[in-house]
Amino acid sequence: MGLLSKKDAKLISDPLLDNNPITIQVLGICSALAITAELKASIVMAISVMFVLAMGNVVISLIRNIIPSKIRIIVQLVIAAALVIIVDQVLKAYAYELSKQLSVFVGLIITNCIIMGRFEAFALANGPWKSFLDGIGNSAGYGLILVIVAFFRELLGSGSLLGFKVLGDSVEKTGVYAYGYENNGFMLLAPMALITVGLIIWVQRSRNTALIEDN
Repeated sequence: MGLLSKKDAKLISDPLLDNNPITIQVLGICSALAITAELKASIVMAISVMFVLAMGNVVISLIRNIIPSKIRIIVQLVIAAALVIIVDQVLKAYAYELSKQLSVFVGLIITNCIIMGRFEAFALANGPWKSFLDGIGNSAGYGLILVIVAFFRELLGSGSLLGFKVLGDSVEKTGVYAYGYENNGFMLLAPMALITVGLIIWVQRSRNTALIEDN
């Protein structure tokens, strides 16, 4: 028997494919609009959310039987806040410029709908291992959409990826710009993030509809 049973594996694969927290559940949209102008920032945000959600799910699961029902939301917020502080301090220590770029959005991980939703809907009702996998799966699904959106926004908006010029002088010399392409600054604005996310949602939901019809 492998490390993951079929049900355990589904906890990771389902949010990536057929129940993505952004494209299907429409959660975590704010950060998808705000920090996807650059691919590097999106990757760091995705990793940060993965740490907070996976670790938070485990902690909530471990203490779920001793959390008074009336203050469970407060307890969840305290745990999320503590983990976010760890992320923020690590970024300031080892990636200060990126920390300044992400600014308040690291702190706003505390209020991310995906974080509180998984604490409440899953971690409070399941064991630590399953809660950990659920956190990894949902944060990976969230991060996947962020990376896809940031890839197209940075590439078409700045002509670069991870800060390295991709569409620049060398492309101009090959004649690509001669066919009418220029860096589109509009891609770096929030409306294009919304449109890009909307297109991904359309593709994802169309795919799910096709799967349902096939079955």
